[in-house]
Amino acid sequence: MAEKDLILKEKVKYVGYGKFSDAYSYAHDWLRQEQYTVVEEQYTEKVKGSSKDLDIVWKATKKITDYFKIELDLKWKILGMEDVEVEIDGKKKKMNKWTELAIDIKGTLVKDYKNEWNKSATTKFFKEIYNKFVIPSRTEQMKDKVEDIVQNFKEEMKALFELSGKK
Repeated sequence: MAEKDLILKEKVKYVGYGKFSDAYSYAHDWLRQEQYTVVEEQYTEKVKGSSKDLDIVWKATKKITDYFKIELDLKWKILGMEDVEVEIDGKKKKMNKWTELAIDIKGTLVKDYKNEWNKSATTKFFKEIYNKFVIPSRTEQMKDKVEDIVQNFKEEMKALFELSGKK
């Protein structure tokens, strides 16, 4: 079985105005540009009068080597989202207002994701030797890579929300 090490958990929170479809597309495009495969595992809308709550779950994966893979688990929670019309530079524009938008980001390093080193007791033994004595520095590099990706995604989304909120 593949070994999964949770490397970093982060959270982006934003309250205010923005265009949800732009944030959704931007996040998805950013991950695709970084060559992640993105699967939407859940999309739930709950309508409450003129507002709605959204719960969205994505799993983004990227193979780094034949042995290492990065998994990002992204959970979006949007509360009280309403369609509003705002005036920007004298022009009316349709946007969204929400009482809270939060994205939970979990970065995980997966070792032996193809499960090739668990086929027999001998290969399991060699896997332990490989992990403990051959690749510890490479494993640390991969952990740093996961951490950087999670931090970069968080900063990109924060910057997007700050820009959209200041229009």
